[in-house]
Amino acid sequence: MRKDIRLVARLFVLGTLMVVLASACGKKEVKLVSQDSKMAEEAFSVADALRSAYVKKDFASAAEKCSKEGYKDFIDSIKHFDSADLEFTPRWVEIDKTKVYLNIAWKGTWVVGKDTTRERGMAVFLLDGMPLKMVKIVRGNPFKYPEAQQ
Repeated sequence: MRKDIRLVARLFVLGTLMVVLASACGKKEVKLVSQDSKMAEEAFSVADALRSAYVKKDFASAAEKCSKEGYKDFIDSIKHFDSADLEFTPRWVEIDKTKVYLNIAWKGTWVVGKDTTRERGMAVFLLDGMPLKMVKIVRGNPFKYPEAQQ
């Protein structure tokens, strides 16, 4: 009889402990997303859309993500390639009112005929407007490759 009472007592304590732990862990705090965070995510999305359009040679899609001046810079920098693989890794975002400076580490591989070119670098895109559009590639343009072979 004593063993049964001890077992019931232990089960009761264990059950109570589990209920307390479950209720303590069950509350989730809802955090609001800041406006800067939303702008940064949108900037990443624009850059990735440009990268994807470039690789697919879908320049109509790229035009939708650029201002007129930005699209002219983008299209004027493109060199002929048969295929390309381009990876973007966002590194830093600077927000100045409506302007967003997006720093991206990139690496790419371009194939032209039997030649393969591999490059990497850091690019800075200037985005502005609502919705954000690429206005200018300030430095490190990943879309200017492959450069002519000497």
